[in-house]
Amino acid sequence: MMRLNIVLLAAVIASALYLVRTQYESRRLYAELDKATSESRRLEIEHERLQFEKRAQATPLRVEQLAKEQLQMRAATPAITQYVPQHVQKGAAP
Repeated sequence: MMRLNIVLLAAVIASALYLVRTQYESRRLYAELDKATSESRRLEIEHERLQFEKRAQATPLRVEQLAKEQLQMRAATPAITQYVPQHVQKGAAP
C-alpha cells in the first residue's frame, strides 16, 4: 500500500511539473507570437511608406527637375536641335 502511495505521489508531482513547464512554454510562445505580430505590422507600415516615397520620387516633374539640376540637361527645342543628314548610297538597301 505504501509503495502504491509513493508511486501515485511521484506521478502527481511529475504531472504537476509537466503542467507548469507546458504553461511556461505556452506563455513564452505567446509572447514571441505577439512580438512577431508587432514586428510584422511595423514592417508593413514601413513598406507602405517606402512605396509612397518611391511613387513620389518617380513623378515626371521630379525626374525633370533632377535632370535639369544634377545633370544640367535642358528640354529639346527646335532652336537647339541639330539634324544629321542621312546619306543614301545608290544601290544600297535602306
